[in-house]
Amino acid sequence: MSDGDGFFGERVAAEYDESAADRFEPSVVDAAVEVLAGLAGGGRALELGIGTGRIALPLAALGVSVHGIDLSRAMVARLRAKPGGDAIAVTIGDFATTRVDGTFSVAYLVFNTIMNLTTQEAQVDCFRNVAAHLEPGGCFVIEVMTPELRRLPVGQHVVPSHVSSTRWTFDTYDLATQSLTSNYVEVIDGRGEHRSISFRYVWPAELDLMAQLAGLRLRERWGGWAREPFTSECGQHVSIWEKPDI
Repeated sequence: MSDGDGFFGERVAAEYDESAADRFEPSVVDAAVEVLAGLAGGGRALELGIGTGRIALPLAALGVSVHGIDLSRAMVARLRAKPGGDAIAVTIGDFATTRVDGTFSVAYLVFNTIMNLTTQEAQVDCFRNVAAHLEPGGCFVIEVMTPELRRLPVGQHVVPSHVSSTRWTFDTYDLATQSLTSNYVEVIDGRGEHRSISFRYVWPAELDLMAQLAGLRLRERWGGWAREPFTSECGQHVSIWEKPDI
């Protein structure tokens, strides 16, 4: 695939569903789809970073018209190969700025994907782009981790997440820029290979300010798709902002 696929090129796309198998469990997917279908009502849904269709396919199976935006042709090819995948419209492009036709009742970004935008400016652009696509009363939903800075001892900026005889994964943090780089080192045929992907972690209050800049207002914030209360101990949050119904 072209370099335009970025980190999510052919190699990652081919292994993505297996590597994220826990996120494909019905107990995870069904709760998210239920919330999104309820917000869509009888309207359309826009998924930013649609990927291989983990959420889009079951949402479409409920009768919701889903349109996706994704930069990776390799990931979208996996979506297309799945039953029902060829019926979902997808626009190839950067979801921070790419426009599609029509308006939507709900737009959503799941599984930390807002962090794939590695600058504050790009994240703000994403909110503005979504606001332009939403119909009055429409909602923008983000599922994202709460920054795990409490895992960092004083003076340390590296946090390991997996260690085995053939594979090591670790995250590096830069608190000054809110940057997070996930690193993957794997021994294949006796040779070590390293891959990395950059993110920008973001706080709930910062997301709320981005929403305000885009003309959206916070409607709900939960600790997960089961609508559990959001507290300082939650490792993630599901936040919903709405476009005023003027």
